[in-house]
Order: sequence, then C-alpha cells, then structure tokens
Amino acid sequence: MKRLVSILLFSLSFWGLQAQEGIPLLDKVAGKRVHFHYSYSLSRKGADFAPVTDGQVTVEGNAYILEGLGMKVVSDGSTRWTLDPEAKEAVVEAVQKEDLFTNPALFIGSYRNYMDKLQVNAAGEDSLDITLTLDDETRARFVLSGIVYGEEQGKSDFSMDEKSLSGYLVTDLR
Repeated sequence: MKRLVSILLFSLSFWGLQAQEGIPLLDKVAGKRVHFHYSYSLSRKGADFAPVTDGQVTVEGNAYILEGLGMKVVSDGSTRWTLDPEAKEAVVEAVQKEDLFTNPALFIGSYRNYMDKLQVNAAGEDSLDITLTLDDETRARFVLSGIVYGEEQGKSDFSMDEKSLSGYLVTDLR
C-alpha cells in the first residue's frame, strides 16, 4: 500500500508535462490550491496496464489531501495522517524534507529533474495522461482530469485534530 501511495504521489506532481522548457499546467500551481481526479494503472516489464485505483487530490503549497483505495492521506507539509475509515485506523508520521516520493508538493519545484522518465500520452487544458517509467521497467500510468486551480485558502484543511477521530485506533510514529 505504501509503495502504491508513493508511486502515485511521486507521479501526481508532473501533471501538465508538455515540453522540456517547462510545464504550463504545473507552473500555474505556485500560489494556488489545485484539485483533480486521478486514475492509476500499472504495467510490469511490458505487460498491459492493469487498473490499480482512482481518487481525488488537493494540493496547496507543500500540503495535500489524497483520497483513493478507501484511504485518505492528509498532510500539512510537516505531519502526514493516513486514515482508513473502514478499519477506523489512523497512522501519523512526520514528513521528512527528503521524502519526495510521498509528498507531491515537494516535486512541484523540481519536476524538470524527472522529465527523462516521463512520457506524455495526452495533455489538455485541464487534463493530463502520463506514463512514468521506473528503473525496474515498471511503468505507472496516471490520467489526471478536472484540474481546477483556486486561490490559496490556508493549511487548516490539511491538518487533523485527533479529537475528530473518535473511535479510531491512532498509531503515532512521529
């Protein structure tokens, strides 16, 4: 599960990839709250893509909310809460500055470093279909749609109050 979330978050930071000079959709993220729908599929060593999951993402600055696979990940940029509402479990972790694979917001400023691993299948005004090829020949395909840019609203939506998790088993790994 953690690898799936890591791959997804790693790749989500690349929406709008169109040319090596820059990525217009990605470059518009700074100073905005961005929301989009994603679908994710995986191919190992040349096999056909198999659907894995889909969901919603909201990003603002270095904070994000990711919902998919029945899970919800909420991060204010320093703390990450992974919630499983069905099991009534939550895991709290400190976000490490070098934790690029689990925080899509960290990639926004450095996406150009990964362009050699990405293939744009299609790009539109509010959508993107990309394939990321990992070192082990695994390919991850992400289709992002309904990308909406809004004004920043602050990080209060990206933090959790443990009191709101009544009945949850909370594991604090900070």
